[in-house]
Amino acid sequence: MRLSPAAPRTVVAAGALVCLQGLTAVVFMVLLLVRGLSGASELGVNVFGEAAYFAVLAAGVIGCGAGLVLGKRGARGPSIALQLLLLGVAWYAIGPSGRPAYGVPVAVLCVVVLVLLFHATTNRWAQGEE
Repeated sequence: MRLSPAAPRTVVAAGALVCLQGLTAVVFMVLLLVRGLSGASELGVNVFGEAAYFAVLAAGVIGCGAGLVLGKRGARGPSIALQLLLLGVAWYAIGPSGRPAYGVPVAVLCVVVLVLLFHATTNRWAQGEE
C-alpha cells in the first residue's frame, strides 16, 4: 500500500475549513432535533426527517474535509463542488431571503476555501507534481 504524500498547507487549511462547514451542519442538525423533541415545530414540518437529511450531508462534508486534511486527492473535486453549491445558498441568503448576516460569512468562507483549493501549490499537489 502506497501512502499519500503530505498535503501542502493550503490543502490542509482548506480541509479544516470544509470540516468546520460539516460541523456547522452537525450543530444545525442537533438544534433541529432539540426543536423537534421540545414540540416547538410547526404543524406539517417533519423536523426529524430534516435532521436526518442534515446528518447525511454533514457526514459527506466532514468526509471531504477529512480527506483533504489526510492528503487524499480525490476529496478536492467534491470539496470544490460543495463550495460552489454553498455559494448559491449564500447568494440566496444575502439577496432573496434578506438575511445577509447569514449569507455574507458563508460566502466569504466559500471564497476562501476555493482560493485555497485553486492555489498553485494545491494544483501542483493535485496533479501529483509534489
